[in-house]
Amino acid sequence: MAVLSRAARAPMDSSPPVRSHRVLVVDDDASLLDAMESAFREAGEDVVASRSFEDARRILREQPFDVLITDVRLGAFNGLQLVVIAHGLWPAIRVVVFSGFDDSVLRAEAEHMGATYLVKPVTSNELLTLIRAA
Repeated sequence: MAVLSRAARAPMDSSPPVRSHRVLVVDDDASLLDAMESAFREAGEDVVASRSFEDARRILREQPFDVLITDVRLGAFNGLQLVVIAHGLWPAIRVVVFSGFDDSVLRAEAEHMGATYLVKPVTSNELLTLIRAA
């Protein structure tokens, strides 16, 4: 099971997905973003990675996704803003928001928006389970 942090990553469950999902992953931490992108590709998912809110917003407007996975903190922006945009464009999209802090207000807000809120570190297997439930 891989831990998606700057710490060591172990091999993850490589069983093939029932079907490939289109996944947009957004994080301004390049090493964490690269780790998630690699893990999801290795698991057979169709992944697009973005390092900024602005880029992710543009990508969401251009193409549909099954799943959005975003950090809460994206520079001057908030990942919850992406949740609103994503649901406005693609109402059936599954959203996962993660943060380095277990903030009860952010958690409640994310869950009110229909997003799953996770606290880092998060394993790739945890995220793959959520992706495959989409």
